[in-house]
Amino acid sequence: MRNRLLLLFLIICCCVFSAKAQEEETAEVTATDSLDFPDYDPLKPSKAAFYSAVFPGLGQVYNKDYWKLPLVYGALGTGVGVIVFNDDLYQKYRTAYKERIAGRIDEFTEVDDDGNIVNQVFTEQNLLDAQDFYRRRKELWILVTAGMYILQIVEANVDAHLSQYDVDNRLSVNPYIEQYGFDSNNHYGLTLTFTF
Repeated sequence: MRNRLLLLFLIICCCVFSAKAQEEETAEVTATDSLDFPDYDPLKPSKAAFYSAVFPGLGQVYNKDYWKLPLVYGALGTGVGVIVFNDDLYQKYRTAYKERIAGRIDEFTEVDDDGNIVNQVFTEQNLLDAQDFYRRRKELWILVTAGMYILQIVEANVDAHLSQYDVDNRLSVNPYIEQYGFDSNNHYGLTLTFTF
């Protein structure tokens, strides 16, 4: 399953890079301007990275890659949502444990009409284990969300840098899948094609 996800990720990356490589602006070249270089802005990658750092997704807007905004906000929003969810559960079990230690009735204790304890759903050790579990998940997702934030900054910088180069159809990278005839195993790879 893990190999299939990795393969799917590689194929999607190759398709995105292939689609990006095929976007080109055609310009008429004459003998008089054949030595002119296209406008190159050396500060464009820095500006894109700065804009993405200040406000996530703004670097992608600066690069005119508007289709990446839902991906940026979807990734960061999911990370923040999972962090909040795990923090709520952590606080719930922490409060229940504090109540139990103080000798008060917590939300996981069942009582009858007279106020006598009938059943405790979780023991004190279960409450401690639940606290530890949700705290670790919260901290893991904080790291994952910070990684996604940094990744969108790096993506804006690299995209701004690479968008200034003249890319034509002579060089292409495509996924390559071949099924072996004897045992029906799939062989995966990448094809790098350079046309003269």
